[in-house]
Amino acid sequence: MKRSTKIQLALLNNLVWVMVAVFFLLNAVFTPSFLSSRNLLNILFQSATLGLMVLGQGIVMMVGELDLSMEATLAFAPGLAILLGKAVGLPAFVCILVTLIIGTAVGFFNGFCLVKLKTNSFLLTMSTQIVMRGLVLFLVPFSLAKLDPVYTFLGRGKIGPLQVAVLALVIIYAAFEFLFRKTTVGRRFLLTGGNRSAAFISGIRTERVVIYAFILAGLLSAVAGLITAGRQNAVSNNMGSGLVMMAFAGAILGGCSFNGGMGKPIGMLGGTLLLGMLDNALTLNGVDVNLVSATKGALIFLAILLDHLRYRLTAWIMHRENIRRLMRSVEVEKDPAGTRTEGGQLN
Repeated sequence: MKRSTKIQLALLNNLVWVMVAVFFLLNAVFTPSFLSSRNLLNILFQSATLGLMVLGQGIVMMVGELDLSMEATLAFAPGLAILLGKAVGLPAFVCILVTLIIGTAVGFFNGFCLVKLKTNSFLLTMSTQIVMRGLVLFLVPFSLAKLDPVYTFLGRGKIGPLQVAVLALVIIYAAFEFLFRKTTVGRRFLLTGGNRSAAFISGIRTERVVIYAFILAGLLSAVAGLITAGRQNAVSNNMGSGLVMMAFAGAILGGCSFNGGMGKPIGMLGGTLLLGMLDNALTLNGVDVNLVSATKGALIFLAILLDHLRYRLTAWIMHRENIRRLMRSVEVEKDPAGTRTEGGQLN
């Protein structure tokens, strides 16, 4: 493959980091106090919850599915865990474990029902989302405040000047980046999303992979719930509302596709940071809250356009590369002695 083709494909696959760099430089020049260390740490801290949601949604999109229930899981898992803890008298670290188990169970339920019922993931997870949000509103009519410091450590704790939530975000993304780039287990997710039939024929248990993707999404949603509950020192029934759409945007901006078979965690992190910087820049510039919502909606639309454009450009570049290789093979057949170069010049 030509070097120029490799560069073009690399830019398409890492377009989000180009956008992050440009947006960062623009805000460094035009947005007051944007470059302060306090504000940069605040961007990372405020992006921790969304980052986990983007990662979970991206993993599900890798296998060619969608999960609308993640934002409800974010509230349902910690809400139910705290209620159980208060009813039975569970210690805080057990409540943390219960929170993670609930999130995992929700993900398993979604994945299992999807592969066994052969239904549409959008409709299935939408119903799960509505059920869980209704249960949260019923079980937690008022906020569950004054949580145990152990339970809130992930969202409120600090190690020096750095919040624990930021460290957790970096560690989790690093672990998943290693998983998807260096292990065969991670590659199975992309293969399943790229062509499920071919992946199954090649020996991959595609149904298990889909279930694992939803389990990871549910688990990451529960961790996001721990961070959110810790940050506000309470569990409220509206936690996570509206986050699933931003998770879609972050995942698509980070290189995932509705067609499946695409995406990597490092790109999803870039999508998260871009959304976090956008929200922060609008706030620092005093933009009206309604315009902030409109801007986020426009960004989701932009993400959809980028997904379409990236798919079309990648297909065009690969088509051009295949034609080039075909023409080269034809020239070699005409000149088997190799007396001419690819450009037709004598050696």
